[in-house]
Amino acid sequence: MSELRARADHADFIAGLPKAELHVHHVGSARPETVAALAARHPDAGVPTELDALREFFTFTDFGHFIEVYLAVVDLLRTPEDIRLLTYEVIEGLAAQRVRYAELTMTPYTSVIRGIPIEAYTEAIEDARMAAERDHGVAVRWIYDIPGESGVPAADATIRYAVDHAPDALVAFGLGGPEIGVPRAQFAPHFQRARAAGLHSVPHAGESTGPETIWSAIRDLGAERIGHGIRAIDDPALVAHLAERRIPLEISPTSNLATRVVKNIEDHPIKALRDAGVVVTVNSDDPPMFGTTLGREYALAAELLDLDETGLRDLVAAAVDASFAPHDVKTRLRADIAGYVPA
Repeated sequence: MSELRARADHADFIAGLPKAELHVHHVGSARPETVAALAARHPDAGVPTELDALREFFTFTDFGHFIEVYLAVVDLLRTPEDIRLLTYEVIEGLAAQRVRYAELTMTPYTSVIRGIPIEAYTEAIEDARMAAERDHGVAVRWIYDIPGESGVPAADATIRYAVDHAPDALVAFGLGGPEIGVPRAQFAPHFQRARAAGLHSVPHAGESTGPETIWSAIRDLGAERIGHGIRAIDDPALVAHLAERRIPLEISPTSNLATRVVKNIEDHPIKALRDAGVVVTVNSDDPPMFGTTLGREYALAAELLDLDETGLRDLVAAAVDASFAPHDVKTRLRADIAGYVPA
């Protein structure tokens, strides 16, 4: 796997730049130290407790293998205390990267079916969110997503959680998991109900499948942003539609390499999409699992898009604009980005 190396000046500038993160998964963002601690609590899960072994554990052969490993980590979340610990430490890790606003994708279904009541799950994540915001000054909002591999029953449950047990910070409804063999259209009623409840639509599409999955996400699910969406590049009409309608893509370059949906970083379509007028945002997806950070994703994007410091500010601002943050949070963060002076 070949890589581009970010220039040192980019890395230094990016490290202190206030950022927004729109596509980052709750469980997939667990720090190795957190995973090791949870694995020690629950040794029957089969997840390594040593950091070196965890790094090997997080080496994926393909997208299907990634899903298997991801679900093994999900199995470590057995109690509300496990949920709170992971959630707080994920947000703490975002704050350390100068992320000032994040929309964290949660999959409550996978915890509820393992025995955690939705009421306890909601209380745990909200308690962690409020504590982390108080302690670290990062604003967090939730996206509840359907684990697509679990089908319509999971969607039925997830929309109930989103409508009947909505936490205060819930802003959007998503669809994750594998795309192959999981038609988007089957979830149309669930997304219709979510939108009627005031939630935004942010399904994954066009990561490991082609442009038709993206078309379906727009047509059947009312997508306002697309998770990944990189295979739009294979359909000029779709690229034009995304550009005209200003439907942002949530792009995570290292994730695409790690799951082998892009072979080489130099071949990543982010530049072609940006040059065609598509709104692109940069995100980290499942950063510890992929050995990355949001800062590293911005550094890679800077190289791929040939950005200077002004371009990097604009790229971060694009994520703020594409977010569902409250108006005052957007205004403050835009001002912080514009006024940022590296140390």
